[in-house]
Amino acid sequence: MLSIDEAIEAILDHCQPRPAWSTHLINAQGLILDEEIVADIDLPPFDKATMDGYAVRSSDLEEAGDHRLQVMEEITAGRMPSRPIEPGESSRIMTGAPLPSGADAVVMVEKSRLDGSFVILPGPVVPGQNRMVRGREMEAGDLLLGRGTYLDATSLGLIASAGREKVLAIPKPSVAIVTTGDELVPFQQQPQSGQIRDTNGLMLGLLAVDRGASVIGDWASVRDDEEPLEMTLRCALSSAEVLLVSGGVSAGTRDLVPSTLIKLGVEPVFHKVNVKPGKPIWFGVGPSRGERPGVLVFGLPGNPVSGVVGFLLFVRPALEALAGHSPKRTQLASFPLGQPYNHRGDRPTYHPARLDQGKLIPLDWAGSADLRTVALADGFAAFPAGDRPFAPGEFVPFLPKFPSTQYA
Repeated sequence: MLSIDEAIEAILDHCQPRPAWSTHLINAQGLILDEEIVADIDLPPFDKATMDGYAVRSSDLEEAGDHRLQVMEEITAGRMPSRPIEPGESSRIMTGAPLPSGADAVVMVEKSRLDGSFVILPGPVVPGQNRMVRGREMEAGDLLLGRGTYLDATSLGLIASAGREKVLAIPKPSVAIVTTGDELVPFQQQPQSGQIRDTNGLMLGLLAVDRGASVIGDWASVRDDEEPLEMTLRCALSSAEVLLVSGGVSAGTRDLVPSTLIKLGVEPVFHKVNVKPGKPIWFGVGPSRGERPGVLVFGLPGNPVSGVVGFLLFVRPALEALAGHSPKRTQLASFPLGQPYNHRGDRPTYHPARLDQGKLIPLDWAGSADLRTVALADGFAAFPAGDRPFAPGEFVPFLPKFPSTQYA
């Protein structure tokens, strides 16, 4: 069996970012930029007021005390001044409006008193007070964002400020999901004797979306029969860049997924990883499709917790690499245990746990089919292989369930 790190490296060896395409800014959030963004104009394009108040010549208000200036005009945002400011003059100005020529400061309106066509303002006033000079934010030709930038709301707003409507970005990887098992029925359906509800398709789809992927269609559930399984997997392989198959990857007589995938031309890379839960995980790469690389195929164990752990450890890095993020394994933060824990097992184990005031609390867990406990957990405490007790206060790595985590 491969170690966890060896399995991740084997997966990342087959992950190349998707080709970039031009997309509208409204659709680019969460993507990775694949071009340089350069400022097309100075911002601000003029010296502007950063407060509502009065534009003045600071030389008129150098001394302490009140100063009486004539008000020449009112300048609102979006309107250019009609005249310069001469000594002894001022202009009423609004936030964001351009300063008139001659003015080098703004006095807040709260500090003013009107007296007919004059305003009384306190000194001293220093040059640059409540003023943003032209080009302070950016100058035309400045590099604003480089390749590899994660596009969030603020970076997309910055791109919009450079007059861009579209950007070159790496699109979301597409994911198809197939669940297998004679015992499965749709989760909306009442199971009969020997049946269970299919929750894995829903969970894997939501995990994929949380990690920035695009799920192709509804997930498909198929019985453990060669003909329908082959037909379903063939269709899924033709439609997506990543295929997640839940169930059918262990050593039972009805575990037909690996052999069917190989029959469809998927080249196996590894089968089984030294991890608990999720040991039977299978990974392979489909045949290339013209200029398109082969589909990355993950066979995840059918027990729901095994599927969640397998996704977080192995599928997540692949989706991130395809989306243009720097390939890496999960960097786990460590937290002190809040209670004693006696670990038994010859494999690294991911045990459901919650965080309570910065301390890690392992939960009472019935094993890889116990989804209820995982739903109540914040993630998984990562215990190394080997039998030994862990004392309160010992630091243990923690694998969070959530994509953007407050635990790192």
